[in-house]
Amino acid sequence: MLSLFFAAFALGLIFNAAPGAVFAETIRHGVRGGFKPALAVQLGSLVGDATWAILGLAGIGVAMQFDALRWPIGLLGTAYLLWLSYDAWRAARAVHLMQGNEGTQSRQAWRSGMMLSLTNPQNLAYWAALGSAMGAVGVVSPTAHDYAVFFTGFMVSSIAWSFFCAAVVDRVFRQVGASWARFTYQLCAVALLALALSNLRQLMQSAPQLVQPLPQVERTV
Repeated sequence: MLSLFFAAFALGLIFNAAPGAVFAETIRHGVRGGFKPALAVQLGSLVGDATWAILGLAGIGVAMQFDALRWPIGLLGTAYLLWLSYDAWRAARAVHLMQGNEGTQSRQAWRSGMMLSLTNPQNLAYWAALGSAMGAVGVVSPTAHDYAVFFTGFMVSSIAWSFFCAAVVDRVFRQVGASWARFTYQLCAVALLALALSNLRQLMQSAPQLVQPLPQVERTV
């Protein structure tokens, strides 16, 4: 069981350390409010991660039609990324927006992290594939207990990463001056826009054939 736990712990670190929308949003809120808002983004994202993990490990993701879920989830996620990009660019133009009530900032950051994770269609595919590939970590016929151990290892890793990431963001970005803060916000806006466009491109590539070509009819004389 320890080997399964540590395998899940390592996979959790790899999963969470990959740069993406959650990391960009963590930096954005860390520049504004420091450790607590940055941590709130990370912890909020765990709500979505845990949801997709439970669905994937339970095998529900395999049984469901991916296209029926990936499109509405992906479009919602793309729209949310575009809004965050606009919001980050707008905030970069106003220094006073970087200050505010800490409790309000943390609540907004938590909701933002949760929405980014819940509307990420890649999480659905990731956990559906991982849930059906437990043999890769030495479990041929996984039981409910094995799934629970794997889930626990992943979530412990994710929580540890959340605190580490928030601390790094606070240490690196919190004390920057106003000009660097604006630049950081602009970089986050560009990163979020690029992620939104990449998300949309992947959706278009995986789009089902919506328009079927008309069958050719041979003319008879």
